[in-house]
Amino acid sequence: MTSRTRMPGFRRLSVLAALALPLTLASCVTPAQSTTGGRDLSRERIPAAVDPGTTLTVGAPDLRVALELSGQADRLPFKVKWANISGGPQCSEAFRADALDICSAADIPSINAHWTGLDTKLVAVKFRTDPVAHPVYELGTAPGSGIRTLADLRGKKIAYSPGQAQGALVLRILAKAGLTQQDVELVELASTGDVYPTALGNRQVDAAPIADVNIKRYLAHYGEEGGATIRHGLRDDPAHLWALTESVADAQKSAAVRELVRFWARAQTWIDQHPREWVAGYYVKDQGLDREDGAYLVRRVGHPDLPADWTDAIRRQQQTIDLLAEEQNREPFDADQLFDRRYEAVAAQALAGEGTPS
Repeated sequence: MTSRTRMPGFRRLSVLAALALPLTLASCVTPAQSTTGGRDLSRERIPAAVDPGTTLTVGAPDLRVALELSGQADRLPFKVKWANISGGPQCSEAFRADALDICSAADIPSINAHWTGLDTKLVAVKFRTDPVAHPVYELGTAPGSGIRTLADLRGKKIAYSPGQAQGALVLRILAKAGLTQQDVELVELASTGDVYPTALGNRQVDAAPIADVNIKRYLAHYGEEGGATIRHGLRDDPAHLWALTESVADAQKSAAVRELVRFWARAQTWIDQHPREWVAGYYVKDQGLDREDGAYLVRRVGHPDLPADWTDAIRRQQQTIDLLAEEQNREPFDADQLFDRRYEAVAAQALAGEGTPS
């Protein structure tokens, strides 16, 4: 086995897809700052009822499966077109093409959208209970890198994706270790599929943040050669429903989004309370993983936290904005602009039994 062997079970990228990755990433972090102030919708009233003829295009494949498994899919009080996309780069492109109303994403995409003139809003917020014990990412270290602690990153090559959550995490890890960008070599790579684990295994980089089943497979494939992971000890758990401002500015679509948030909240609880069904229906049947990998992912995620008050979420988002602005030579802005607080209590109320669909 050579060090250039790809890890079994990882999704392989076609040549065309691989060539497209830098373009997709660049679209999120283009240096020209055509920033938007963000439309203020706080005074816009959301209708009490949704028109059943309203259609939302939703990029949240896991939510689609959760609603189907829990028997809720047919109860949505509006029409939905499911787009098989999620995450920042794909959703940003779809938003710009007016091909998407709402999607699931982490915290960084909305920030980069603001900096590139794309007006969007966060309409639902989810964290993990005990997030430091249940991180999304661990810092993978290459065989022979000599990295045992975060302080050992000095002088090392680190995979870096400035337009994705992994990029912000790298900057936060450096700050925690008392290091700056000048103390390391950041290697710009889009974190897609098995790009980061393969770069680690090939020793193209010394360290890279890797997530989910990639962690398990990386250790299984390269552990004997010296590949390892380090817990970074930071919160990296923000997850959102992220909408095009034009969509939530539309009266009927804003009502449909409210209903979607309610169903989304109940779906998170159903997933948490039905781990076996979720593993079988989503990880195995839909994602093609084996049951062992699915159970591993359920353990990593822990339990969901859907706050009724977004004050802390906005504060943490502001800290991220300020960090990225300083490290990427951007203009800082108020994080409040990214959140549509008309939806702030919707998820919690749904879990409390309010706003239950008839």
